[in-house]
Amino acid sequence: MDVYQERDNMVTLGTTIKEAQKRCEGVMDTIETLPHLSLSCKRTLNRLVQSELAFLSRLSSSTDFATKSEASVCVNVGHIEAVVHILQQPNISGVSRVCKMIGVHNTTSKGAHVDIVCTFEGNPVWFIVSDRNPKYISWNAQQESPKNKGLRDRVQFLLEVAHNSIALKPVSIIFFFSNGLDRFTLEKFHTEFGAIDLKSKFSNFDVSFSKELEGEWIDVLARSYQQASVLEINVSSRQNVSKNLLPVIKPSNTGFGGSFGDLISQMILSNDGKTDGDMINFDTTALIAIVSGISNGGTQKLLDTPDDELQTRFKGNTKFVINQVLSEIEKPIHTDISKIIKGRKCVMCESVCSEFKELVKMCGGVNEKLKAEQLLTVVVVVPDCPSGRMMSLPTTRKLGLKNKIVFGTGDYWHAPTLTANMGFVRAVLQTGMSLFTFEHRPRALTGD
Repeated sequence: MDVYQERDNMVTLGTTIKEAQKRCEGVMDTIETLPHLSLSCKRTLNRLVQSELAFLSRLSSSTDFATKSEASVCVNVGHIEAVVHILQQPNISGVSRVCKMIGVHNTTSKGAHVDIVCTFEGNPVWFIVSDRNPKYISWNAQQESPKNKGLRDRVQFLLEVAHNSIALKPVSIIFFFSNGLDRFTLEKFHTEFGAIDLKSKFSNFDVSFSKELEGEWIDVLARSYQQASVLEINVSSRQNVSKNLLPVIKPSNTGFGGSFGDLISQMILSNDGKTDGDMINFDTTALIAIVSGISNGGTQKLLDTPDDELQTRFKGNTKFVINQVLSEIEKPIHTDISKIIKGRKCVMCESVCSEFKELVKMCGGVNEKLKAEQLLTVVVVVPDCPSGRMMSLPTTRKLGLKNKIVFGTGDYWHAPTLTANMGFVRAVLQTGMSLFTFEHRPRALTGD
């Protein structure tokens, strides 16, 4: 539900029961196509659609609707469609919750309803979605309707909940009014809360919700959000991460050719000492993947190695290594990583640096050690400085302290972490906290 949750108060564009049922079916099928959305989030959205279908079914059988197919009704499916539309945006990632209550610690309040908890352009945010007709959105509380506190009071309460959150604390709250707002309400958003217009950062305002029939997708609803109002209210200023203190990496001859040399050159160009631009935080898995013999032309050599020799070298990990070899042949990992780091300043925390050095010392071959030395000259080492929201999570088997420090340092710098450790990422998302990461395919040191 949106900020106006009571169905009796919902006022949407009129639609018929049959049309509403088709819209529900279309949005349900679209939910299944959403990329990188957890099964838990999909189940929540599907439950809301099923609830709407059950309401429509009861309504269609009611004797109060003699002309059922033509009866105009107020429905909530438009709200779900708008939520799904936002989830399809390319700058949305790390979705951890949809359509859930966010509790307030140490108070008797039930908390606030938030439609999406995620990262938007690398920052943790909350989305609040409304599909109401702007004519029926009141800025101030209405004395004749005690339930309707008014939009201003609801926004103020959301900000209080956000300020008092720890693990789920957003940098900002983004309000998406799919049918727009009147001029008075827009002005109040700007003057009272310092809201900024964010509509230019959204795409595909003309969308279709589709249903699969007999193996083919057909559009069951075409909808436009061209009139939508998208407003962002800052909750807490970005931490002063002093990017200008990052050392300048001076271009030099890497001494390596091939894809590794190209990747190193890309890092040198990104770490140019300028204070603008995004950052990316390397997990140990990413550093290992970059220097691995598998990633650096050793695939055929490993395939030509006799099975008994492979078993001696890798023991129970032989199949794991061969699968990585086949993956590398199909899609070289340096190419994928180059696309991710382009234009980003490359950093790693002190804990990662120490662990990487130790692993290469124990398991790396001559070539892997040489590449590790070169890599360490172009990736900036920053202090372990995990964010408060990451460290507020309980330390468990799945949420180990070491990983909280690594990923939390990236979160502190508002930098995505490049990692193959998706088990930790899933564990964080299951707590409800959004996390900005890029996944890479794993690679092992081969002793090359």
